[in-house]
Amino acid sequence: MARTRWQLVTFCGVLGGESVGVVDLLAVRKDHRQPRLGLKRGDALQLILVQVKGGKAAMPTADDVRRLREVAKRHRVQEVLLGSWKRGTQVQFFRLRSKSIGGLRDWQEVTDIEKVFR
Repeated sequence: MARTRWQLVTFCGVLGGESVGVVDLLAVRKDHRQPRLGLKRGDALQLILVQVKGGKAAMPTADDVRRLREVAKRHRVQEVLLGSWKRGTQVQFFRLRSKSIGGLRDWQEVTDIEKVFR
């Protein structure tokens, strides 16, 4: 079975650094599943939002989480991910839970990132 590849969109600021806004990366691909009424196969898109925190950056605030949920709802994304890295270690990924639990419990660690991007 042929799989449609995910494309990554980055949002850089004027000088090439971090841009404003709660979304750092967007993963997007064409949706080849059975389409909704009025669309054809491949017309719709699948979206995954990614926020990246590196080095000594704090985890997303409660306001960041609220905003991420609003953006996800507005664009009907299938996942919201947090990529967290520290120098010399592997990147850890977390999935934003659909319902708010509060604080760090809103994020569930992803043990197999390949399953998210299948």
